[in-house]
Amino acid sequence: MLQTAHPETDVHTCYHCGDECTSTPIHFDEKEFCCEGCKVVYELLAENDLCTYYTLDDRPGISVKDPIASARFKYLNDAKVQQQLLDFQNDSISKITFHIPQMHCSSCIWLLENLNRLNPGVTDVHVNFLKKEAAVTFEHQVTTLAQVVELMAHIGYEPQITLADMEGPAPKKDRSIYYKLGLAGFCFGNVMLLSFPEYFGGLQHHFGRFFGWLNVLLSLPVFLYSARGFFTSAWQGLQQRMINLDLPIAIGLLSLFSVSIYDIATGKGPGFLDSFTGLVFFMLIGKLVQRRTYDSLAFDREYTSYFPISVTVLKNGEEIPTSVKELKKGQRILVRNHELIPADSILLRGTANIDYSFVTGESVPVARVAGEVIYAGGRQLGEGIELEVVKEVSQGYLTQLWNHVNFKKEEKQTLENYANAVGKPFLIVTLIIAAASLVYWVPRDTDMAIKAFTSVLVIACPCALSLATPFTLGATLRIFGKHKFYLKNSGVVEALAKADVVVFDKTGTLTEPSSAEITFVGHALSAQEEQLVRSVLKHSTHPLSQRLYAQLQGKPQPVLNFLEKPGAGLQGTVGDTLVEVGSAVWVGAEFKEAHDNKQTRVFISFDEEVRGYFTFQNVYRKGLQELIQELGKTKKLAVLSGDNDSEEPRLRQLFGPEAQMRFNQSPMQKLEYINALKAQGHSPIMVGDGLNDAGALRQSDVGLALTDNVTGFSPSCDGILDAKQLPRLAHFIKFSQTSLRLILAAFGVSFIYNIIGLTMAVMGEFTPIVSAILMPVSTLSVISFAVLSVKLAAKKARL
Repeated sequence: MLQTAHPETDVHTCYHCGDECTSTPIHFDEKEFCCEGCKVVYELLAENDLCTYYTLDDRPGISVKDPIASARFKYLNDAKVQQQLLDFQNDSISKITFHIPQMHCSSCIWLLENLNRLNPGVTDVHVNFLKKEAAVTFEHQVTTLAQVVELMAHIGYEPQITLADMEGPAPKKDRSIYYKLGLAGFCFGNVMLLSFPEYFGGLQHHFGRFFGWLNVLLSLPVFLYSARGFFTSAWQGLQQRMINLDLPIAIGLLSLFSVSIYDIATGKGPGFLDSFTGLVFFMLIGKLVQRRTYDSLAFDREYTSYFPISVTVLKNGEEIPTSVKELKKGQRILVRNHELIPADSILLRGTANIDYSFVTGESVPVARVAGEVIYAGGRQLGEGIELEVVKEVSQGYLTQLWNHVNFKKEEKQTLENYANAVGKPFLIVTLIIAAASLVYWVPRDTDMAIKAFTSVLVIACPCALSLATPFTLGATLRIFGKHKFYLKNSGVVEALAKADVVVFDKTGTLTEPSSAEITFVGHALSAQEEQLVRSVLKHSTHPLSQRLYAQLQGKPQPVLNFLEKPGAGLQGTVGDTLVEVGSAVWVGAEFKEAHDNKQTRVFISFDEEVRGYFTFQNVYRKGLQELIQELGKTKKLAVLSGDNDSEEPRLRQLFGPEAQMRFNQSPMQKLEYINALKAQGHSPIMVGDGLNDAGALRQSDVGLALTDNVTGFSPSCDGILDAKQLPRLAHFIKFSQTSLRLILAAFGVSFIYNIIGLTMAVMGEFTPIVSAILMPVSTLSVISFAVLSVKLAAKKARL
C-alpha cells in the first residue's frame, strides 16, 4: 500500500529566501530566518540600508544554508592563481570577471552592484545578467581577492571558479568582421552621397569624373579588405572542386568593380561602385547574423569546466587548500559533502556514498569502504572523507574517458547548406545567360555587349540568396532562445529538421534528478512508527535516507546507540524500541522480493520484527508522455541508460513496443549505438545530460544537452535545452522544418527580382539609377521577408 506524508500545519517561512524553515526558525529583528546564513545576509543589508532589496521581488534572496569557511578561499591569495584569474592588475587595483549562476532577478543585480557598500575595498561592480557575469574592480591594498569572493559567498552569490579558469584566458574572438562591416558601411554611405549627381544628371558634366575617382578611392579598401573573404572562400571552393555560393558572388563583385574602373577611367560612365559597396555591406550583415551564437553559453566544454579549482590537502594535521592541478600521487585529501573527487583515490577514512551519475548515469549512490578505489568525477554525499591520491588529475579515469579518440567528432560538413545547393545551378544558369547576351550583342554593339555581360553577372549576384538562409535561421535561433533552447549555430537548425531518430538518456534526462516516488509494501505504519523511523533517518546523510526522511511525518525524537554501516543500513534505539532501516540482510528480511536487486528497497524493522519495505521509483518529467506521443508520429525513438532495466516496463508503456531500449550502457556503448544508426543512414538526435553521454552527443547529427541550469555545466554539444522546456522539443523540431520551408520561399522572392533584373540587363537597360534602386530593394525585401515570416510562423506555432 502507498503511504504519503501530510504537511505540517505550523509552517514558518524564511524572511530572506522564502524557504520553509524545516527546523526551529531563528528570530531576529521581529523576523524569522531558516538558518544563520540568511540572518547574516539580512543583517548586512540592514546595516547598509539595503533592505529595499526585499521590496523588489517576492522572494529575491538566495538561501545560505551552509556556513562559509574562510579556509576554502585561501588558495585565491596565491600569486600564481591570481595571475591566471585576474583580467587586469596594476599597483593599486585589480579587475576580475566572475561567473555567478545564482543570479536570477533584478534584485540580484542591485545587490551585487552595491558590494562596495559592504566592502570599501570594492570600487566598482558591473553585472552582465545575460551572461550571469559580474566584473569586479577592487583595491588589492585594501581588500584581497579571497575576501571579495568570501563576501559574495556569504551573501549567497559564490562565484563559480573552476579548473577551466586556470587553463589561461580564453582565446580572443575574431572581431575582423565588425571592422570589415564598419568600413563597408562608411564607404557605401559616402559613395552613395557622391553618386547622387549621376542619378539625377545635374553635375556630371563638371564634376562627374572627379566624383568617380573619389568613389574609386572609397571602394578600393572595400575591395581589398571588406570583400576579401568572399574571394578567398570562392578560391578555396575551386581548389576543392566545389562550387559554393561565394563563387558567383565573387564573380559578380569582381565584374562590377572591374567594369566600374574601366568606365570611370575611359569616361564612358560613372560605373557601379555604389552597388558594389552596398552589396558588400549587406552581405557582411548576413555573415554577421550567420555567425552569431549565444556567447553566454559554452557548447564545447572540457571536463575542467566541472572540476573545482582547489582541494583540501591534509599535511601534518593541517588543512591546506591546494590547486587541483598541483595534486600529486600519494597526497592525502579531504572531500566534504557534495564536493567532487578530483583524482582517482583510495578511501582511507570515513563513510563514502559516491554519486557517479555524472560519469555513468547510475542514479543510486554507491557505498565504498576503506581500501577501495574511488574514481574521479564521483561526488561525495554525506560526511567528509579522507582519501589518498593514486593518480594525478591528468591521468585519471575521467580524463582518459573525456579525451578518448572515439569521443572526438569529425569536423566535416555532413549537411549541405541550402544556399550552396541552390548556388550550383544558379551559377550555371547565370553564366549561360551572360554568355548568350554577349554573343547576341557583339555583332551589333561591342560596348553594349560588355555592358550586358557585366550587368547580368551584377544583377544575378546571389546576395539575396546568401542572406535568406542566415536571416531566416538567425530569426529561428532567436525564437528558440526566448524559450531557453539554445543552438550552437544555424546549421544545427537544418540538422534538427532532417533528423529521423531521437535517442534519450534516462537518468537526469527523462527523470527528475531530485525526486522519487516512494511506495510502502507491507503492514501499514502508524503515525507513531513513522515518527520512530524518521528519528533514526535524521542522523543519516545517505540520499535515500534523506528522501525517506522528507516523505515521513512526525517530530524526531532522541536516538541512542545510533549505528550506520555503509552499504547495509542504520539502526538506533528510540525510547524502548530498536529501529533498523536498510537492506533485507541488515534487517533479517526473508521476503521473496528481496532477491530482486534491480529495484531499490529500504526495509524497516522494529525490535527485530520486519514490517515491510519502501520502494523508490523514478519520477519522470512532467509532459514526457505527450512529448513521446508527438515524436513517435514521425520519428524512431530509443532509450539508452546506464541504469539497470528495472524501469523497462514503465518506459515501455511510455515509448511503445517499437522503441529500442538498452540498459547498463557504458559511455562507449552509447557512442557505438549512435555510430551504428548513422551507418544505417539515419540522422539521430541525442538528448543527454552527463559525461556518460558526451561521446554520443558529439557523434550525433544533433547533440542536445538537457540541463536544469543553462548556465551550469553541460557536456560538449550542439544545443542546450532547459529541462522545463523538454516537453516542447517536438514543437521545436517541427518549427525547424518550417524554417527550411521559409528559406525556400525567400529564395522565390529573390528569384522574382532576379528575373526582372536579368531581363533589363540582357536588354542593356541596366543603368546606375536602376542598380542603386533595385539592388538594395531586392536585398531588404528578402531580409524583411525572412524575419517577418519566421515571426508570423512562430506566433502561429505559439512559440
